[in-house]
Parts: sequence; structure tokens; C-alpha cells
Amino acid sequence: MTREQLIESIRLKQTFLCIGLDSDIDKIPKHLLEKDDPVFEFNKAIVDYTHDLAIAYKPNLAFYESRGAEGWKSLEKTIEYISDNYAGIFTIADAKRGDIGNTSGQYAKAFFENMSFSALTVAPYMGEDSVSPFLAYDNKWVILLALTSNKGASDFQYFKDNDKRLFEEVISVSGKWANHDHMMYVVGATKAEMLKDIRKLAPDHFLLVPGVGAQGGSLEEVVKYGMNKECGLIVNSSRGIIFASNQKNFADVARDKAREIQLEMAKHLIDKDVI
Repeated sequence: MTREQLIESIRLKQTFLCIGLDSDIDKIPKHLLEKDDPVFEFNKAIVDYTHDLAIAYKPNLAFYESRGAEGWKSLEKTIEYISDNYAGIFTIADAKRGDIGNTSGQYAKAFFENMSFSALTVAPYMGEDSVSPFLAYDNKWVILLALTSNKGASDFQYFKDNDKRLFEEVISVSGKWANHDHMMYVVGATKAEMLKDIRKLAPDHFLLVPGVGAQGGSLEEVVKYGMNKECGLIVNSSRGIIFASNQKNFADVARDKAREIQLEMAKHLIDKDVI
């Protein structure tokens, strides 16, 4: 998906919602456990009921890799189902990969060729040569970890040298590797006030913002500090939507929760003259 297509999707659907498919088999409704592939059936229902309210889906790879071969089959079927049935959906592999060049090349092949994800989250710690194999694919996106909202983020990300914090250095340096047509940054919603500083360094890049909803991030604050003239935001919500109910009507309840967020997002897009 190109940048222009992503922006058009935001405008048409009046949303910048990404739904995280953190599909923990221990939390999905019990009646699905009777199915041959419970996680796929869960994901399929979530997507069927919310695809018009979201621009993207983001499976967290840990919930699939932890189940071995069965988990990978669920993931592959999920991405194939989205691709075959809902054109124009942006898919993000939340895998946080990043290794020496030839290893990253294999990761890129796995997610961009074998499973046709639109984007992949990448850890930049090992530098340019660990990221460049992912950037070699046309119309695919690298989403670099920049500023996370976990408790340990301050251990390294705020380290300051010559008045520049490490997360700012990551954005400054990586901006030379690719432009805003191929690279995004992860910025946690619970660090929304930092978006003002990040926008000074990356005014036109899309930002993937997890943490709205169950993790306590404020959508209003994210929009206030992070939205640009083309929106420039993909805001993720996972548990607050997909696990809003564990009953047989879970997909209906998930739709209701996604609809609430979509309506709020539409208001922000209108207020900011994006649509």
C-alpha cells in the first residue's frame, strides 16, 4: 500500500483506527475452542465485523509464535483472509525484528513475500544495515521503534547526549535511510506529550501509536500533539476491542467498541480539516 492509498483510506472511512489482533487463545470465547482453528475463527469474526471501521490490523506475533506451527498457520490464514476479502486494508506484523543484514533479509522475505504484510515493526538498535533489507521492498513499510510507553523505556530511550535524547537520535539518523513514503515510527500513546517533539523531527511521517484504550492512552492527547495535515496517525487498540466480550456475541460487542472509537476519530479528522 502506498502512502497516497493509506491517506485515501483514512479519508474514505473517516478513521485512523488499527485493531490489534493480540489473539490470546486463553482469552477468546470458549465456544470457539470447538473449531479446528479457534484463533483464526476469532480473527475472522473480528475482521468481518469491524473492517469498515478500521484502516489496519496488527497481529502481535508473540501470540502466534508461542503456539508453534499451529500459531503460524492461524497467522497465515488470517492475513490471507484479509487480503482475499478486504482490499485496501493495511496489515502490520508486530514482530519487532532487527538483526544483521542477511538475517533481516530472511525476516523480510517471511513477512513481505510469504505472508504479504504491508508493514513490519523493526527494532533499530543494530543500525542501518539491519534495517535496509526491509526497505528494499516497494510499497512495503518499515515501522521503527522510536519511543515506547513501557516501564523500562526510560532505561535507554531518554539517554541524552549533547541535548539530544536517544529516541530523537533514532528518528534523526533513520530519516536518512528512507523517506516518509516507506518509514513510520512507533510512539506509545501514554507518551503523547512527546509527540510534539517528535513532530519537529518527523513532521510528515506516519506514527503508529499503540496504547489507546486498555493501556490508558488518550486519543484526544495523541491527536492534539501528533496529527498533521494528512492525519499522519495510525492509532492501535487491541484488548479494549477484541476482548470486550467473551460471549457468543463477542464480534457484535467488538464492533460497538470499534464504532465508538471511529466516531471519535471522525470528529477529530473533521475538526483538524483532514476530511
